[in-house]
Amino acid sequence: MAILSNLKLVSAQRNTHSSPVIQRRNKLLKQLFQQINLAKAQESGECYAPTYLKKVTNSVTGETATIQATKQVKQWWSYSDNGKINLFIRYGAKILTLGKNTNAIELSDKSKLVETLELIKQAVEAGEMDAAIETVSQATRKQFK
Repeated sequence: MAILSNLKLVSAQRNTHSSPVIQRRNKLLKQLFQQINLAKAQESGECYAPTYLKKVTNSVTGETATIQATKQVKQWWSYSDNGKINLFIRYGAKILTLGKNTNAIELSDKSKLVETLELIKQAVEAGEMDAAIETVSQATRKQFK
């Protein structure tokens, strides 16, 4: 008990429910993390292929096995005709509107891609993209009604 007496003990409850805004932010941050890793891998000439666990059932024996499968990550940037890079920010399958009638960030070369993605990550963490995420989320919900 001598060790525990040096610590500050409190009565706390675990937060089991976060707001939809925080959930959407976390979803976009997870996607941004993958894009940053993809850009870093392409910069160093490597292949980025994240893996996940998948349950597969054998059709003959009926046995279920867990395998490790690779997830395909599509890049959010494309090259324009003038040689510059257009970076789109996606939320799911939709492209976010970043400003008034703008949907992409223009970069002069690929060396600024990781730096720009890190800045976008900071903006999402600060809540600057919440309105754009909410707009896309509402449009997606309307499609299902």
